[in-house]
Amino acid sequence: MKKDINYADINSFLILVEEGSFTKAANKLMCSRSQISKQLSQLEAGLGVSLLVRTTRTQHLTPSGELFYDKCKKAFERIEHAIDITSDTASHTSGEIRINCVGGYIGENVIGPMVTDFMQKYPQINVVLDFSSRRVDLVAGEFDFVFRMGDLTDSSLIARKLTELTIGIYASPEYIKKHGEPLNPKDLINHKCIAGSLNTWTLLSEHTNEKQEVIVQGDLECKNGKVMVYSALRGNGIIRVPEVYCNSELNDGTLIPVFKHWHPKATPFYLVFLRDKHQPMRIKAFKEFVYKNFMHYLNGGSGSNC
Repeated sequence: MKKDINYADINSFLILVEEGSFTKAANKLMCSRSQISKQLSQLEAGLGVSLLVRTTRTQHLTPSGELFYDKCKKAFERIEHAIDITSDTASHTSGEIRINCVGGYIGENVIGPMVTDFMQKYPQINVVLDFSSRRVDLVAGEFDFVFRMGDLTDSSLIARKLTELTIGIYASPEYIKKHGEPLNPKDLINHKCIAGSLNTWTLLSEHTNEKQEVIVQGDLECKNGKVMVYSALRGNGIIRVPEVYCNSELNDGTLIPVFKHWHPKATPFYLVFLRDKHQPMRIKAFKEFVYKNFMHYLNGGSGSNC
């Protein structure tokens, strides 16, 4: 578009044609007849053509005016339609939500059921749920939400802490009976350990706040919590996992805590999303659902609280 033409002049021209007179157009736009005349003159000067033939009693479009009116009318209708669709999408709980989450126990036993029940409450929303721990780019629009463990520092994102996961060091009674019980974190270097995403384990003394870091070794490295728990149950070594991964095994005694007075630091678990004050209703609805129901699902509940 030429720089001498603006949308306000085009809009005034469209209304002038539709109303049939300068007086009626001025009344609709709540301005003076001279303002309408000025805008028409500006538009014709910018285009370099006459759009309207005016006499004391009548007005009619020139051939150029007819062509310009037809094209602009259709263009403005498309713009209005785009505005209506965008506004409707933002104000209704419908559309698509894309979610990334760590897999394993939390993904399959907590986030999966929670998302499924969310969809029951909001049937007009469809969800893309990706289980992986890869680095994702929320800013680029790859996902709307990411569930993550550990501290996050990106200032362009909002990280809402949902809970702190208690982390424990566990083994099967058979493993302890066969290989002995480590009394100090440094004793772990003499044991088989099943490593996940961390090969360096940090433990704190509950009595003195002393911190010890140990580089562990073992026959299995795996980032899947279920596999790690199963391997520990089979006596393959010592694991470091969130307590929630193996609550039932701890309750029935098939896994036991390795240390009484040494514990890893609890790990925060976050819902991460973009800092955006103009969020569609579907995004707001999912956030509220998670805030209200996450702990219910984490504790083994089924069906939402709302």
